[in-house]
Amino acid sequence: MHDWLQWSILIVTQLIILVGLFGLIVPIFPGTVVIWLASLGYGVVTGFTPIGTGIFIGLTLLMLVSTVVDNLMMGLGARQQGASWLSIGVALLAGIIGTLALPPIGGILAAPAGVLLLEYARHKDWKKAWHALRGLATGWGLSFVMRFGIGVVMMVLWWLWVWKGS
Repeated sequence: MHDWLQWSILIVTQLIILVGLFGLIVPIFPGTVVIWLASLGYGVVTGFTPIGTGIFIGLTLLMLVSTVVDNLMMGLGARQQGASWLSIGVALLAGIIGTLALPPIGGILAAPAGVLLLEYARHKDWKKAWHALRGLATGWGLSFVMRFGIGVVMMVLWWLWVWKGS
């Protein structure tokens, strides 16, 4: 493979990984999936060496863990503060619809609004509704920290693949 082509592949893959990593700031954005897809593309284009295959399996596991952590942390945070499972489900659905309707801010506004309004309708008490919203926000924050950390580890593993696996 020509040097310019190899460098082009590295630069494009790294840029996509960075989009995935910084996209994690936006709730609902599947940043670790984007990082995983960039790594998959890199492997398909350059070939899966034994080291690359092992690292890619690790990247796959990290992507799956981050997806579970994301949904689990937000839901558990809201649930701990008294939100019903219905409110959590509505928040997830509202976040997805909001992101699709008004990307990227729609989901950020719609999910918390869904929890706040549904919990108020359920309890007729703004204090309880705010507690549920605060739990969702706390879960969101913890989820972001964990997903961002996993994204950084995924990027480092990809660089290890580039360095040792080529």
